[in-house]
Amino acid sequence: MALSATVYHFQIDLSDVDRGVYEELDLRVARHPSESTPYLLTRVIAYALLFEEGIAFSKGLSTTEEPALWVKDLQGNLRVWVEVGTPSAERLHKVSKASPRVVVFTQHDPRLLIREAQSRAIHKAEQIEVYALDPAFLEQVGALTDRNARWTLLRNDGLVYVTVGDETVSGAVTRHDLADPGA
Repeated sequence: MALSATVYHFQIDLSDVDRGVYEELDLRVARHPSESTPYLLTRVIAYALLFEEGIAFSKGLSTTEEPALWVKDLQGNLRVWVEVGTPSAERLHKVSKASPRVVVFTQHDPRLLIREAQSRAIHKAEQIEVYALDPAFLEQVGALTDRNARWTLLRNDGLVYVTVGDETVSGAVTRHDLADPGA
């Protein structure tokens, strides 16, 4: 018997000072049985930090031809492809041809992604946006988060603050360049 997904309910009061985005998000996110907590949290934080009209979670891990998130315009045209984790260079090459904007949020050491990306040529590699979340930050947020989570998420000057109840956890969102091995 196959295990089914667990649904998480996130209510997020988003204040993204860096982008001037202020929203109240009400998300129901299916967590695949093989999905780790850091991966789930990275997907949710990526959604919040990239929030704009047309953003949506895809079918996720069960559908390898789709990203973790995407943004489509009102006509259904793909505008942004968002990967989570450490996608292969081959995958990045393929999706950068299919989407005008590619963004990667990783919960792993970004050097692994950069090393993988430099293993072969990637279409428009210099335009792919890579953001890393600190694993310790994700671990702390995970310890505060249950299946019915209420967060206040603030981004200011590249730092993310997540408040759950009386507890606030902060972590950096660092941008990396796929073309720079020292990034």
